[in-house]
Amino acid sequence: MHTERNGHWLEVRMMRSSPWRGDAWPSVFGEIATVVIDAQGTVLCWSRAAEELLERTAAEVCGKPAEDLLADTSEWCCRDEAEETGIPHAGRALLRHRSGDVVEVAFQVSPLPASSLLVLAAPARRVIDWEQGAALLRALFAQDQIGIGIHDSDLTVVRTNITPDMFGGIGLSIGGRLADVMSPQDAEGAEAALRRVLDTGVPLVRHEQWMGSPQIPGGRWSALSAFRLDDAQGRASGVAALCTDVTGQQRPRRELELRYQASVQIGASLDVKHTAQDLVDVLVPAFGDLAYAALAEAVLEGEEPPKIRGGGELHLRMASVASASGPWPAALIQPGEVFPPWPDHPVVRGYQRGEAVILDRASYVDAFGTPEILGRFVPEGGHSVVCAALFTRGLLLGSIDVWRTEQREPFDQQDAELLAEIASRAALSVDNARRYTREHRAAVALQQRLLPQATTDSLAADTAGVYLPAGGGAEIGGDWFDVISLPSLRCAFVVGDVIGHGLPSTATMGRLRAAIQTLADLELDPTELLTHLDDLVSRLATEAGPEQQDTIGATCLYALYDPVTGCCTLASAGHPPPILLRPDGTARVLEELSPGPPLGVGGMPFETTTIDLAPGSILALYTDGLIARADHDVDAGQRYLTERLAAHYRPDGPLQETGRALLAEAADSPSRDDIALLLARTRVLPPQATAAWEFQADPAVVTDAREATLQQLAAWGMDDLAFTTELVVSELVTNAIRYAGGPIGLRLIHDVTTLICEVTDPSNTQPRLRRARWADESGRGLFLIAQLTSRWGSRYDQSGKTIWAEQLLPLATAT
Repeated sequence: MHTERNGHWLEVRMMRSSPWRGDAWPSVFGEIATVVIDAQGTVLCWSRAAEELLERTAAEVCGKPAEDLLADTSEWCCRDEAEETGIPHAGRALLRHRSGDVVEVAFQVSPLPASSLLVLAAPARRVIDWEQGAALLRALFAQDQIGIGIHDSDLTVVRTNITPDMFGGIGLSIGGRLADVMSPQDAEGAEAALRRVLDTGVPLVRHEQWMGSPQIPGGRWSALSAFRLDDAQGRASGVAALCTDVTGQQRPRRELELRYQASVQIGASLDVKHTAQDLVDVLVPAFGDLAYAALAEAVLEGEEPPKIRGGGELHLRMASVASASGPWPAALIQPGEVFPPWPDHPVVRGYQRGEAVILDRASYVDAFGTPEILGRFVPEGGHSVVCAALFTRGLLLGSIDVWRTEQREPFDQQDAELLAEIASRAALSVDNARRYTREHRAAVALQQRLLPQATTDSLAADTAGVYLPAGGGAEIGGDWFDVISLPSLRCAFVVGDVIGHGLPSTATMGRLRAAIQTLADLELDPTELLTHLDDLVSRLATEAGPEQQDTIGATCLYALYDPVTGCCTLASAGHPPPILLRPDGTARVLEELSPGPPLGVGGMPFETTTIDLAPGSILALYTDGLIARADHDVDAGQRYLTERLAAHYRPDGPLQETGRALLAEAADSPSRDDIALLLARTRVLPPQATAAWEFQADPAVVTDAREATLQQLAAWGMDDLAFTTELVVSELVTNAIRYAGGPIGLRLIHDVTTLICEVTDPSNTQPRLRRARWADESGRGLFLIAQLTSRWGSRYDQSGKTIWAEQLLPLATAT
């Protein structure tokens, strides 16, 4: 700056900087120092901002030379003049502060009348900010790919660069609002987002906003970012919004995310209905507003669907539904319902060939215009639907329909191709689930056929058995229980556990159960029965081949109960001991039972334990899956089961409920092993229902045995059976005297349906039924017994054998 004083020119040293442009000056004049200088360089006027800038009052400055304010005068010299006056329009200078510091300012000079000059100055750092801010605003509002909108506190547009060409039809105008160019619903959502920014001050970053407008066919997606504008006092004065068109980016990203979710969620279950539900859950709301999947009725049963072409009965059943707006509409078809007959239409034939079909509401009505179909398959507000077939291996497993009601974009061919791709993958998962359902049902049916009936009720005991496969029902295994009725009102309780899971274990279990029933019918001692069973398992392991021999084995517990004596004889092959629940409600583990080796080990003996059971006692036989614990502490598991069994004890309560309660507690976390539980409440035959005698081996006692029998039958009121029973006793006692010797025991037992005659002798000779020739004088005794009784047989013990014969009472025969 050049000024003249006393005939000399003074220079204000210019700092290197781009000259100020006039439009860069801020409008906040309170921050700009104003100085008026005359032609001689004397300060005439000094504003309050100037006082604040240098902390010099007007009285101190006015009337004095301007060069006194310069911080450096050593370089005063003549310079090129910017104008005829020698004073530049704008520049920078170093001024002296009252404190002695140097203040760098930017200034601008304007001529005034009477050769005076008006100097406007501000701190250089503030001017730089103003310059950069102005440059930034000019750059932003010059963009044609980024829309800028500045809104006041009422969200009215005060400045914008959004023209109709920028977003294909939407253009903002100053003084307008978003509702002027967007649909009311979309404008309400966008303004709500801007209002949150204005109220909270939290910026909005890349919020995806749908911009629907009558001016834009189909609408567009915009990435909206916004931040609050504050005035000098820090109060919210408006909000600045930046938006970019991401329509081309949003759809690929949405489709990629949908494909990913479909790959992750669909097929995670081997249940057909769950797989169908996963499919519709993936599609809603990411792809449409309502979706329903239908499956062929055969698929739900695990079978292959029939091949159908054209309309009519499609044999489809609604499998799964999903709605983005809440519960499934009651007017539409509900899950589990069967599809009504459909008209024969090219659309139907198309998706039966595996094609995806797009229809708007009018086309859907034209194609399937029956009231029943429209009312149950077209949702309220549905304007576009895409249908795809669940098609694989040439089989139509079902279909998937997706409607758009709230989403305004209609489906297009790209959507149809995407749904067809997802449906194709889902069809493979449905088919896998279908195959699993078929195989699992076959395996479960096999196992159920191999297991006995859940409850039995006999004179010896009433029983209840429960079974829980490993994994909460997803697997099958080799655990089993059995209740076998034996002659003389006795009963055998069996529980066993085959190594492993799956069909091989189930098949082994079936063979063992059949063998036990056969051996039990031979009325073998429990130890002898387990010995034969051990040999069978060894043979099965040999048949399985070397690579599977180590996987074939089992444990088993066999208990033989006699209701006449109340005695129970038990033997174990590596199986956990049972739990005895006494009639008084106390429970204990039968630790006195000595377990032998598991079946298949061979070469080791089994031991028998006999206990007396009071009437009403409950014997609990179980497999180790019921006492398995995470810490592998079997004793703790047995104690816990004993406590729970006592807690659930009810003297006359149903055993089935007790068993289910125990398994429900065990099933809180799916077991890794199968669980079988057999509960048996024992009974004792009344003493008056039996009669016993002992005779010496003398032919003369046959008459005594007949007379004792007749008297006892008369006392029981069974005179109708006197002749037959007398003949049976006579033949059995005579045979014992002739072939076995004495002493000879005779016992009669009866219940409400059966009369049992037993003859015991010290011989181990096996009686055999044969057909006597016409000239033979003997050999007809057992033949006559077999003809006169319902069944007969023999069993052995340590002191000999017992031959028994049963007769049905007249009332039981009539029944």
